[in-house]
Amino acid sequence: MASTLDPGAAAAQGNLKARLRRAERLRKLKAVGLVAPLALFLVIVFVLPIGSMLLNSVDNGSLGEVMPATAASLQEWDGEGLPEAATFASFAEELRDSRRGGGLGSVGRRLNYEDSGFRGLLMRTLMGLPRESDDWRATLIDIDPAWGEGVTWRRIQAAAPPRTDRYLLASVDLERGADGEIQRVDADSRLYQAVFQRTLVIAGGVTLICLALGFPLSYLLATLPARTSNLLMILVLLPFWTSLLVRTAAWIILLQSNGLANQSLMALGLVDSPLQLVFNRIGVFFAMVHILLPFMVLPLYSVMKGISPSYQRAAVSLGAHPFAAFWQVYVPQTVSGVAAGTILVFIMALGYYITPALVGGPADQMVSYYVAYYTNTTNNWGMAAALGSILLAVTLLLYLVYHRLVNRKQMIGS
Repeated sequence: MASTLDPGAAAAQGNLKARLRRAERLRKLKAVGLVAPLALFLVIVFVLPIGSMLLNSVDNGSLGEVMPATAASLQEWDGEGLPEAATFASFAEELRDSRRGGGLGSVGRRLNYEDSGFRGLLMRTLMGLPRESDDWRATLIDIDPAWGEGVTWRRIQAAAPPRTDRYLLASVDLERGADGEIQRVDADSRLYQAVFQRTLVIAGGVTLICLALGFPLSYLLATLPARTSNLLMILVLLPFWTSLLVRTAAWIILLQSNGLANQSLMALGLVDSPLQLVFNRIGVFFAMVHILLPFMVLPLYSVMKGISPSYQRAAVSLGAHPFAAFWQVYVPQTVSGVAAGTILVFIMALGYYITPALVGGPADQMVSYYVAYYTNTTNNWGMAAALGSILLAVTLLLYLVYHRLVNRKQMIGS
């Protein structure tokens, strides 16, 4: 039997629903208001810089901004023979105008990436450029015969499109050949694949050493009485209160030929002459492990502290060997801490710059060194951004692998 509400009850019910909707909207607005400052902060200091880096890795707009007519005509050129006479004329006029506003410098820097002699060619041409000419093709060729060669214009053509994959390909030792197909660069020019491999090897080695040292240390801290454990934890956290540069410089002093490490080894009779412990891979491992070890200990300790010791005791009481109880009962419960510590240390080690630059040798420099080199020395923002983008992709890939491992662990545990 259907029931009906009187008009007053229906109106009251409608008012109640309206108030509930307003209260829900107000709650959502308050939540958005609380999160908005943090979201804005992340966008400004994280999203925008990364977006700018990704754009710079494919940016090729220098020539198009300074010489738009030349860039447009060269993009329509088929690359055979020489460009049309109109292209020579627009190039000459825009080359003369490029002296204003620093445009010539940006064009010369960009074309120098194609051929190291382009900046000089542009300066010689500009100095010999007349005010007017009936035949700019002949005039430019008279100034420098290079303008009569198709390869010169094809190199300028490569800088004409607003976007390019040149930097991304170069960052993994690849390039586009004359036919447009992707190919490996010459053997004597290959560098970055070895640099990325070296970066992964150093980061992986540092991570494994930190895990080997951090796991027993974390286990000790988790099983000691609280008072002793807290005191030792202060010693673990002590490096955070010292400057990274100071800690790196301290390792140089300790590991040098007359440093404490070599003097101790010789005093003990273990070596007859000082060992080379600094400005090589050994020094890099020493310094980076010292700096990154706390980042392995903290997640391991937080997980181990929540594991009840009764599990191991129960396994031993049921007849298991103490080591078997530790390996089969205790260690599987620390997988999330191991995963968190290793991914944290590995990702941080990938981007290290100061420590390898100061403690390592020329063969120990990581990707970040070349990013800094292209940023501060050559002003090649395209290569710097491309190397940073590749490193970012590797970092994101590692994070996705970690995320899958953690989810699988949770599914198995449930």
